[in-house]
Amino acid sequence: MLQKNDIVEVEIADLSHDGAGVAKVDGFVFFVENALPGETIRMRVLKLKKTIGFGKVEEYLTKSAYRNEDVDAAYLRTGIADFGHLVYSEQLKFKRKQVVDNLYKTAGIANVEVAETIGMENPLAYRNKAQVPVRRVNGQLETGFFRKNSHDLMPIEDFYIQDKEIDRLILFVRDLLRRFDIKPYDEVEQTGLIRNLVVRRGHYSGQIMLVLVTTRPKVFRMEQMIEKIVAEFPAVTSIIQNINDKNTNAIFGSEFSTLYGSDKIEDTMLGNTYAISAQSFYQVNTLMAEKLYQTAIDFSELTAEDVVIDAYSGIGTIGLSFAKSVKAVYGVEVLEQAVADAKKNAERNGITNAHFVADTAENAMAEWSKQGIKPSVILVDPPRKGLTESFIKACVAMQPAKITYVSCNPATMARDIKLYEELGYQLEKVQPVDLFPMTHHVECVALLVKA
Repeated sequence: MLQKNDIVEVEIADLSHDGAGVAKVDGFVFFVENALPGETIRMRVLKLKKTIGFGKVEEYLTKSAYRNEDVDAAYLRTGIADFGHLVYSEQLKFKRKQVVDNLYKTAGIANVEVAETIGMENPLAYRNKAQVPVRRVNGQLETGFFRKNSHDLMPIEDFYIQDKEIDRLILFVRDLLRRFDIKPYDEVEQTGLIRNLVVRRGHYSGQIMLVLVTTRPKVFRMEQMIEKIVAEFPAVTSIIQNINDKNTNAIFGSEFSTLYGSDKIEDTMLGNTYAISAQSFYQVNTLMAEKLYQTAIDFSELTAEDVVIDAYSGIGTIGLSFAKSVKAVYGVEVLEQAVADAKKNAERNGITNAHFVADTAENAMAEWSKQGIKPSVILVDPPRKGLTESFIKACVAMQPAKITYVSCNPATMARDIKLYEELGYQLEKVQPVDLFPMTHHVECVALLVKA
């Protein structure tokens, strides 16, 4: 019987959805970090449950031809790049397989072509946003990332998939914090001043926003810090302080104040300009978000007579991309601030045929039905948990010719497509898009048409 700390020789047979190697030993399914299919390893048993276990590589006896030897193991341990050990072409194949497998297992769909995953030419340094914790490690203030499933900070200087100018700013601010002896947050004792650094950078505009998340309003020598930051980084057009004094995992508290410049930065996507605040949802990979949205537009085969409902409309990025090609777009979003931003973004881009309301999608669609609004296309872009059954039924009740589904989770997408098919819609095609290279995440666009 296997026990903790036993060392056994195993062959890795598969990959889990989040990049762990999968091996079977003595009736247990083991998940092993930094192990790839086809590899034979000596594995140390770390943890055992009823039928599953967790192991660690002690020694590689054979290695996969698809192993990326150049990746720093720190990226795997923190989850920054949990697929970084697999060469990029194989990551794209694996992500397509995830979509195919979920459609078959959950919805019984095997006869719909899932296209090859659209990937990036350069799948590194693409993230336009960073949320970096600040903690004390070995007596010194450090910036980095937490190990998976822990609150142990691993100091990191090159974040691998983040914009290099963002990385440079984080290190510059870290060094200023050290020089001015500003105390990092201690989660256990709930002491210290600086908790997190959040940075956003416009991909096209180059504008940078820095948010200092602190436990209290007063920060020693803040004016001097701002002066040095702006002198070194002229592209910084926004410095904001956020107060978070709660014992919570949430990054932000409720109180924001602008210390320098504007409270927003601007960037463009598919030719539209957007104002982005500290809290705005804005895709972190601009180039691939454009490909994702363009795929949704292409799948929808829009005409000048189309009326589109954009459920989960956020600050309007997808709906306003559609608006140029159609008669009207009606967007709904539960967050009032996002709706206010969407309206301003429509105005900013001279778009007059897009209308946004703050409500649940079900309520808004019922109201639009009463007003005689009949969509030909309903666009959905839900969070990872997918759609609710009540939303799907409300959606079907409007009888659109097409439903264009943008998904960030193939498992919930497959579940939702199953219900759509039961209610009279048919899946026509699926296109995976790699918005998050080097990680296990995969986005998709799926087209459903009224049967």
